[in-house]
Amino acid sequence: MRNYDFTPLYRATVGFDRMASLLDRAMAADTATTYPPYNIEKLGENEYRISIAVAGFTADELAIEARENALTVTARKAETNDERTYLHRGIATRAFEKTFQLADHVQVTGATHADGMLHIELERQVPEALKPRRIEIAPAAKADRTAIEGKAGETVEV
Repeated sequence: MRNYDFTPLYRATVGFDRMASLLDRAMAADTATTYPPYNIEKLGENEYRISIAVAGFTADELAIEARENALTVTARKAETNDERTYLHRGIATRAFEKTFQLADHVQVTGATHADGMLHIELERQVPEALKPRRIEIAPAAKADRTAIEGKAGETVEV
C-alpha cells in the first residue's frame, strides 16, 4: 500500500484542515469494516440516501446520531436467554457502529426501517448567504458618459 504525505497541502492552504484529515483517514482504509453492508445513493442534486442492511435488528435496537459533520449508526442486540441450538448461524446480528462523514450543510431529514433495511434520508441545505447570487450591471450614468468625450466634442471609442 502506498503512503501519501499531505504535508504540502497543510502548508499551502488555510481552513482546509478537515479536508486533509479526511484524505488521511481515507488513505488508512485498512481499518475500515465492511459490516454491515450499505449503499449510498444520490437521489437528486441535493438529496442522498444511505441504506444499511440491518437484518435481525428491530427499530428499538438501532440508534442514529448526527453530530457536527458525522452521522453515526449504532446497533446493539437486546440480551435474550435464547436456548436455541443452531446447526448453522449465518445471519450476523453482532453489534456495530458505523460512522459516515458528512459534507458541510448536509442534514438528516428522516429515517425508515423496513424489510431488514435502514434508510437514512439526507439533504444538502445551503444557507441563502452562501448561495451564488446574480449581480445586476447598471448602465453607465449620462454624467459618466460625458467624461469620456473629447474636448472638441468628438466621441472617443471605448
